[in-house]
Amino acid sequence: MTTHRTSKRRLAAGTAVVLAAMLTATACGGDEGKEGNKPQGKGTFNAGINKVSNPSDKKGGELKFVGTQDADSWDPQRGYYGFMWDFSRYYTRQLVSFAPAPGQGSTELVPDLAAALPEISPDGKSYKFTLKDNVTWEDGSPVTAQDIKYGIERTWAQDVISGGPVYLMQVLDPKSEYKGPYKDKSADKLGLKAIETPDAKTIVFKLPKANGDFLQMLAMPAASPVKKEKDTAAKYGLKPFSNGPYKIDSYEPNKSMKLSRNTNYKPESDKIRKALPDTISVTFMANADDMDKRLMNGEFDLDINATGIGQAARATAIREHKGNLDNGQTGFIRYAVFPQTVKPFDNIDCRKAVIYAADKKSLQTARGGPQAGGDIAPNMLPLGIKGSDGSYDPYGVLQNDGKPNVEKAKEHLKACGQEKGFKTTIAVRNNKPAEIATAVSLQNALKQVGIEADVDQFDGAQTSGIIGSPKVVKDKGYGIIIMGWGADFPTGQGFSQPLVDGRFILQSGNNNFSELNDPAINKLFDDAIAETDADKAGAIYKQMNQKVSEAAVYLPFVFDKTISWRSDRLTNAYTTDAYNGRYDYASLGVVK
Repeated sequence: MTTHRTSKRRLAAGTAVVLAAMLTATACGGDEGKEGNKPQGKGTFNAGINKVSNPSDKKGGELKFVGTQDADSWDPQRGYYGFMWDFSRYYTRQLVSFAPAPGQGSTELVPDLAAALPEISPDGKSYKFTLKDNVTWEDGSPVTAQDIKYGIERTWAQDVISGGPVYLMQVLDPKSEYKGPYKDKSADKLGLKAIETPDAKTIVFKLPKANGDFLQMLAMPAASPVKKEKDTAAKYGLKPFSNGPYKIDSYEPNKSMKLSRNTNYKPESDKIRKALPDTISVTFMANADDMDKRLMNGEFDLDINATGIGQAARATAIREHKGNLDNGQTGFIRYAVFPQTVKPFDNIDCRKAVIYAADKKSLQTARGGPQAGGDIAPNMLPLGIKGSDGSYDPYGVLQNDGKPNVEKAKEHLKACGQEKGFKTTIAVRNNKPAEIATAVSLQNALKQVGIEADVDQFDGAQTSGIIGSPKVVKDKGYGIIIMGWGADFPTGQGFSQPLVDGRFILQSGNNNFSELNDPAINKLFDDAIAETDADKAGAIYKQMNQKVSEAAVYLPFVFDKTISWRSDRLTNAYTTDAYNGRYDYASLGVVK
């Protein structure tokens, strides 16, 4: 099961950075007269969307990343930023991973350290893997089943290694009986009963309860092996020991990182990573303006954070460098949500009145328009997740071209006994300019039907204790909350469960702000999670999404998009659904 704490962290840490950078007023100049700073644009706009831009198998050169934000941790069990998950594949491998393919093709899970996909017992509770030959650490020693088990066990050491996802801990040990390898009293520190390692090449997972997304969890960096002798506990993120194609040579937090080839890596054991560059560098800089300028001048190849071209630089980028841009989905939805504990939103017609009164075109513009903001969203399941349907439009948003339906809004106001309108408060994080802009847009639209909404900007750094507390939400009278959300893994469980399953309402760190607790919806999650056929599970999540729309507790704004930069030097550049619209970093190469 997902947890609000960790899902929230990924959202706040990863996406907050994305939004801040996208919406910071950034400037970029030409500076084209300098040597090496020639105008770029040999490529084609959107060449990396659902296809491979500049395919090549040529090896060599230095791949140059730049970013405004360092990872939360480079420790595979500790990192939760989306870009870290993508980048960590240079030095970590898992039993299974996502296919190296553009778009939705990337969501297919394929063997990585494992020789094949697992043998799964008929009851869905046992997963047996056999490891490939020739999988090695950077010192040449073999990666063993025990290394994988030990790496996974580190997640249990939350007092030492906090911050990463805890799905595996929840699924394998729901009663939290294991205390982690650092408190493990067994001689080999492999005391977690839910994982068996009968020999160095065999690993068996025993789930107390079937979970159809278990393989998705094993594809996370948190399921990476760690060699016990090289584990430096809380310091491991400073220099993880590699079992991938590259090893970390140097790392200065918030400054730079350099990677070179792992000479003991066996390419024949890996069908996923192309491992084309000879070296990989990452440069961190605080100034987003400077980063955009230097990307466009050709000094770097791409933004590791996948923040998108900043607001002020976009016009120049689109006008002068359109061939270097990809405008793709990020997998996030931006939305408003109505807590049912705050009157009059305990009444479904009052909620529907707001949904119909909203001006989706204006909300899209506030987010940054069709390119930088995203496509108008008619429902609450993002594209790229099985069961999603971009044409499912229960409130006629698309057929009305995003315009408000004032007549319908007034009809529902009358039905909820508030014919003249009512007063409410919109809660929005004070450190999210795009969210504030959407709050103002919604405020203005609601005025047209007599709904007076105050906008309360709360401390974005205190989100989990403010809107994450149902008591605070009720006490403050927050009838509308502005928020955004992205999946930890591309299924209905990975996206929707924290938002709409009534069993996930917490008193602190809550993300089911509407406090929706519909037994029918909860059961659909149980049915989908128990289903091992992804297509059948997707059909169940489609039903779940329809029931959520019928409950009228969400007002989706946009399916989030960003404008990504790829340099002329990049080869094999394509965006992936599995990594929230980022490029598949492990496939990239450069023209020397």
